[in-house]
Amino acid sequence: MIVVTGVMSAPELGSSATTPAAAPNFSWMPNDGSPTAVEQPIFLMTTAAQAISGFFVWTALLITCHQIYMHLRCYSCPNEQRYIVRILFIVPIYAFDSWLSLLFFTNDQYYVYFGTVRDCYEAFVIYNFLSLCYEYLGGESSIMSEIRGKSIESSCMYGTCCLWGKTYSIGFLRFCKQATLQFCVVKPLMAISTVILQVFGKYRDGDFDVTSGYLYVTIIYNISVSLALYALFLFYFATRELLSPYSPVLKFFMVKSVIFLSFWQGMLLAILEKCGAIPKIHSANVSVGEGTVAAGYQDFIICVEMFFAALALRHAFTYKVYADKRLDAQAVPSYGPYGRCAPMKSISSSLKETMNPHDIVQDAIHNFSPAYQQYTQQSTLEHGPPWRNGGHVISRSHSVSGGRDNEKTLLLSSDDEF
Repeated sequence: MIVVTGVMSAPELGSSATTPAAAPNFSWMPNDGSPTAVEQPIFLMTTAAQAISGFFVWTALLITCHQIYMHLRCYSCPNEQRYIVRILFIVPIYAFDSWLSLLFFTNDQYYVYFGTVRDCYEAFVIYNFLSLCYEYLGGESSIMSEIRGKSIESSCMYGTCCLWGKTYSIGFLRFCKQATLQFCVVKPLMAISTVILQVFGKYRDGDFDVTSGYLYVTIIYNISVSLALYALFLFYFATRELLSPYSPVLKFFMVKSVIFLSFWQGMLLAILEKCGAIPKIHSANVSVGEGTVAAGYQDFIICVEMFFAALALRHAFTYKVYADKRLDAQAVPSYGPYGRCAPMKSISSSLKETMNPHDIVQDAIHNFSPAYQQYTQQSTLEHGPPWRNGGHVISRSHSVSGGRDNEKTLLLSSDDEF
């Protein structure tokens, strides 16, 4: 075996072999009679990378889990806090998922399975953010009472130049919800398709070949996510003045940056991989492809970013507003800075209710079923025994500290409610 060091030796006289450029991190070993380059472990394979990423991840987990706990402890406005807690869970899921993927970096295919969990949850967050904006404004019927019949302002920045001369209607709100809900369906389907294609060897990150599934998954995902983002922009454009008391710009920026920044980072790394800037790894013990290396860099970046995302989300979705509401509702001496502490049974019950996806199924039926196309939803929160009505009523109930509240969702005719 000939080992190439930083000093280049002159070739023997009459030899046709040429000596490669000096490269301290390469050795030349015989493999089936021909020399093969073997790279030494890169930064992502070191203990330092795992320790640095782990520090940012666990710090982000502590910050966000404390914030989630405080929201559940001060669960004074379930209609809004349900969606806020779901949004906040993006930090633990993104951070811990990316860190695990980094720990199993040398296993060439594991990152795809970890990424599937992350991808499915990001679609869930998009829906919950739009639903939170709806709740801030009092529901569909309240929004329609404010914007119905108003002309849509033509703006190239918000992509409404093609809607010149049109007015806001129930169809507008229906489009915003449908465009968001379709992403909740398409994204998990693409994630599952990626896993299946990976099993059959038809998927590899950065492989834009027409015979590879990566090209088609990327195209479908881009169309779906662009439609969802466009719908969110349209909704914000129509209700920006109504949402101004709730600091929508900060919330919108944080949610979108966490989801879409990670996607475009992955796309940039895939392009760099295609250009040859990210080489594959070969060593005596492991062999890692270029796509896995690019995904490893993506995971490391996300681990670091989630720390800053946790700090920003803590400010954007503060629990102190709801703690003050809880104090006002109790109107009794408190035992701490945020009122009486809710019992652990109540907190766990609130968490269970928060993560129940029943409202998504109900919303999907309402927005896509032809029978409800001309109805708007109106949620009310009532105290005491269940209330019954013979009209269109869908009920969801949950318990909070201090009594039992029954949440009723009424379907009101968009033509008759005003």
